[in-house]
Amino acid sequence: MIFFDLRQNRAHPHDVTFDCFCMPLPIKPAFRPVLDPAFVPAALWNRAFRAKAQAHPSARTLDLALCRNDGTSFRWSGQILPSGGQNAALNLRYIERHVKFLLWQKGGSRLLIAGAPEIAASLAAIYSESGARSFDWAFIGTRIFGEPICVTAVDASELPAASDTVMTLGRNLDGCRIGFDLGGSDRKCAALIDGEVVFSEEVVWDPYFQNDPNYHIDGIHDTLKRAAAHLPRVDAIGGSSAGVYVNNEVRAASLFRGVSPEDFETHIRRIFFTLKERWNQVPFEVVNDGEVTALAGSMSLNANRVLGIAMGTSQAAGYVDATGHIKPWLNELAFAPVDFREPAESPVDEWSGDHGCGALYFSQQAVARLAPAAGFDFGKMPFPEQLVKVQEAMQTEDPRAASIYETIGCYFGYSIAHYADYYDIANLLILGRVTSGEGATMIINEAETVLSEEFPELRIKLVVPDEKTKRHGQAVAAASLPPR
Repeated sequence: MIFFDLRQNRAHPHDVTFDCFCMPLPIKPAFRPVLDPAFVPAALWNRAFRAKAQAHPSARTLDLALCRNDGTSFRWSGQILPSGGQNAALNLRYIERHVKFLLWQKGGSRLLIAGAPEIAASLAAIYSESGARSFDWAFIGTRIFGEPICVTAVDASELPAASDTVMTLGRNLDGCRIGFDLGGSDRKCAALIDGEVVFSEEVVWDPYFQNDPNYHIDGIHDTLKRAAAHLPRVDAIGGSSAGVYVNNEVRAASLFRGVSPEDFETHIRRIFFTLKERWNQVPFEVVNDGEVTALAGSMSLNANRVLGIAMGTSQAAGYVDATGHIKPWLNELAFAPVDFREPAESPVDEWSGDHGCGALYFSQQAVARLAPAAGFDFGKMPFPEQLVKVQEAMQTEDPRAASIYETIGCYFGYSIAHYADYYDIANLLILGRVTSGEGATMIINEAETVLSEEFPELRIKLVVPDEKTKRHGQAVAAASLPPR
């Protein structure tokens, strides 16, 4: 194992005050990522803005509600600076980045703004078909919630009350159950009797570019049959899959990217209702795999307030609240901003076109982005293969590989503090292929150092899943989703 002095990259106060061009704020990190010293932690930028607003005698309150067309609504309130001059750019940056985070954390298509009509007007232009956030406007709006995102200025009295119910799913282990997880390369399943795994299996498949929806329907049905063969009966079925699922409907998922829009609407959107019919209408629930991962961690730790972060092909997340429940949130933190440096200076997500978002810092994309700065020359090697090469280099105590993990760990420490502004976190579960091997230890050590010195008020325990949870936890948690 390689040991580093994690304080060797402590920043010097005189050389890390980031003047964010048109938006100057005195940001002075105690640490800086060794391969990316220009990183501007969102947690510190927001903290500096809040301090500036609180100290201003003419500060004002902005209230917002993020709503869905089913009546669900989320509320947020904060102080901002008076309008005009340089304050206008600072206010817009602060609120727009909050809105972007809330859209992908909680999800909604109707944004109501009270207390700052000029910010509402700017956000309406940004989140529009021709605006800078046109991807979010269409993807979250039309694709997930069935209507484009709209932004409206209202009076505070017109804002709806918060309406954010929990999903009373999980921790149901009675009877004969099937749990499954749908990945991009395999389908996992397990059969349980009163919480004990009596059978588990992985079946290879290749769903991404299959244009026949029956490939997916029949493949999942086959997995369920394989598990059912080991049970005297089937009382309930629960599953997890990458993507966005609302009330068991598929709203967006890369597994079905090869299916035409017409076939998606006809066969895929309600695929799990079709399967439920084939299984005699037994209780059947499917949610995002990040939620099930967090639930599995919560069950394994026997603890709540768990945020799960998976660093894999992209960044995935899930959350279990203080009552032990998952919530009807998106938790798609791959698109949530964590780096507030100027857009022209920060990495760009090729899909959404936005800057400084999580997938570029906590995934194999991050490893590939940092590899040249570390001294690796991988050319056009695919990202998964680059990750393998870096992991192999880490095993040989190559300092180039260590610098990549150290950088990610520094990012992570500051970003955990940022997540804590949006989630009530006591335990942070870390998993995914980027965190396998000795690299995980370095990421955790560096993140813990940042947290302890920069954010001592936070008491967040960083944990990795044990072997039992890795083997069966996801399937057990998925199987436990539906009540009988």
